[in-house]
Amino acid sequence: MGHVARMTLTATFGLTFMFLVDAANLFWVSRLGQEGLVAALGFAWTVQFFTISSGIGLMIAATAMVSKFIGQGRRDEARRATTISATASVAVQIVMAVLILLFRHDILALAGAKGQTAVDAARYLLISVPSLPLMALGMVGAAVLRAEGDAYRAMWVTMSSGIISMFIDPFLIIWAGLGLDGAAIAVVFARVFSAGLSVFFVMRVHDLAGKITFADLQRLVVPFLFIAFPAVLTQLSTPFGNYLLTAVIAGFGDGAVAGWAVVTRLTILAFGGIFALSGAVGGIIGQNYGAKIMARVKRTYIDALIFCFCYTMVAWAVLAFFSETAVTAFGLGEDGAVVVRAFTQLAAGGFVFAGALFVANSAFNNLGRPLYSTLFNWARDGVIIFPVALWMSAIFAAPGVIYGQALAGVLVGTVACTAGWIFVHRLALRIRSEDAV
Repeated sequence: MGHVARMTLTATFGLTFMFLVDAANLFWVSRLGQEGLVAALGFAWTVQFFTISSGIGLMIAATAMVSKFIGQGRRDEARRATTISATASVAVQIVMAVLILLFRHDILALAGAKGQTAVDAARYLLISVPSLPLMALGMVGAAVLRAEGDAYRAMWVTMSSGIISMFIDPFLIIWAGLGLDGAAIAVVFARVFSAGLSVFFVMRVHDLAGKITFADLQRLVVPFLFIAFPAVLTQLSTPFGNYLLTAVIAGFGDGAVAGWAVVTRLTILAFGGIFALSGAVGGIIGQNYGAKIMARVKRTYIDALIFCFCYTMVAWAVLAFFSETAVTAFGLGEDGAVVVRAFTQLAAGGFVFAGALFVANSAFNNLGRPLYSTLFNWARDGVIIFPVALWMSAIFAAPGVIYGQALAGVLVGTVACTAGWIFVHRLALRIRSEDAV
């Protein structure tokens, strides 16, 4: 349990600060007293959430590929893998940036953005989206540092963007009078700094980037994409579900969308430990599986679930206590306030089951069944969440969308957690019988 807690809490700092950029943006924009601008950021976040999630999938692939070569003592190959991982990740984000810029108005319209709110959200995307390749570079750099075992510098790469935002957001948004444009410019600055720091650490501190030939590209890009494709596909389920929920809640007006924007930021900040849990315990599960110590794999699975329960209860209590503070801090009207209260006072407790899903995903990913993770994630976000949210919103109005999201997590998390435990138990029995023979 100590190992699970240490690994998870360390990873939490970096992940939380990476998302702090958007939370800081939202807070300072809310100081302008225009709820429509807060709603515009909510719509823009819904679109950019796809790119961040794909970046996390590419990080997973980079870590797996580079760490394998480092573990084998093949430093030259690790350097080539780093360069190829970075090149492929930047290329993917360039394509995504171009597509978003070309179709941003259509994408926002499908999400339910209208009028001046849609115009503001589109302008925010126009300024911030071209920096996506820099975001990819920073994320891959952090992944390579973790593969090297340098968790401290990896944490600083991801934390740096949040720290930069805390300093420059108020200056650009409030004091310079740039408003929403200032928020977008702050995102660009944060990504430039994070990318630069990651490149410095990877190249100058660890010498983990090297020149590649076309033959190297042909040889290594396919293995990278073989890992990256299912990882990205799994990660994209969450922003897809978020996009569907945004479309539903948009029907209740800009006030409700503003509340939803606050809920998405509070979710990341309050439950960073739950989001970090899957990746943090993955190494523990994988190492013990490789050593065929399945008793520790099973113990890790159980301890991760216990950690998830305890963490969620504490985070839920804090959110409930500061519920009205959050409503006041972000300047929400009554439509937005009821959405936030629905999350902080009730739905946040559902993250016990979301965490259980992440623990099951970690087991599947590190025990040779990554497509099971993809299946369960998309069952929640692509199949169940939309009809449940529609049903609950018909009963409870805008807060029903929050309740629907929680209910979908309860249903899928329960099934996934049970399936994960059965899989781990049967695998342990199989390995024991093979060793006996």
